[in-house]
Amino acid sequence: MRYVLTAVFVGLFALPAQADGFYKVDDRNTFVSLLDGRELTRVGIKLRVTPDGQIQGRAFGYDVTGSWSWNSGYFCRDLYWGGDDLGQNCQEVKVQGDTLRFTSDRGVGDSADLRLK
Repeated sequence: MRYVLTAVFVGLFALPAQADGFYKVDDRNTFVSLLDGRELTRVGIKLRVTPDGQIQGRAFGYDVTGSWSWNSGYFCRDLYWGGDDLGQNCQEVKVQGDTLRFTSDRGVGDSADLRLK
């Protein structure tokens, strides 16, 4: 279960279209504007990522807390789930409609799609 959660937590200007319909989010302002007043959700997960760098929510019955920053085009987060330190990871963020795709390890690791609600 921990590995699944780690994968889940792995943030649009004139960008070329991607074959899968997703576009890379390259800057913090775009990322923040996408999340403004919304939550990231997936079955069993509900998270709020705030403009001031905080992450709060619940996942599979446990509290999620953490912090984030934008670094060289990547969403970098430190995350705790139910008291377990999931560590720091910088993730590529892509968007398609109301879906954000987070790909761990600067875009070369596991991906998780979360909906904006």
